[in-house]
Amino acid sequence: MTELRPGDDLIFQLESGFGLLRVLAIEGEGAETVWHLLAYDEFFPDVESAEARLAQSTGLAVRKAHMALTNRAFERTPVARLGNRPLTNDELLAYNAWLNGDRDVSDRSALLMLGIR
Repeated sequence: MTELRPGDDLIFQLESGFGLLRVLAIEGEGAETVWHLLAYDEFFPDVESAEARLAQSTGLAVRKAHMALTNRAFERTPVARLGNRPLTNDELLAYNAWLNGDRDVSDRSALLMLGIR
């Protein structure tokens, strides 16, 4: 997979369509990497529809504002990179709260954390 960075929009496929995740931050290296993701609530019939929706100026509804995953959990989340956009302060609120909170990191895939699989 292409090296990912904060601000990347990621797409994943389900039987019923496609969903979107966003990389908020990446900490550590290798097996010790912690991935910080935001999950959007909308699903799309195809990749083109998801890309078109990302290009619109109105924001997407957020399903989960922050998920901290181990590298192993992230690797179990099949995604492809769509592009990169600057992160907003609003998108980083939940991540910043995690930095100042209990800092739990999950070993469950993003899809399991969202209750999708």
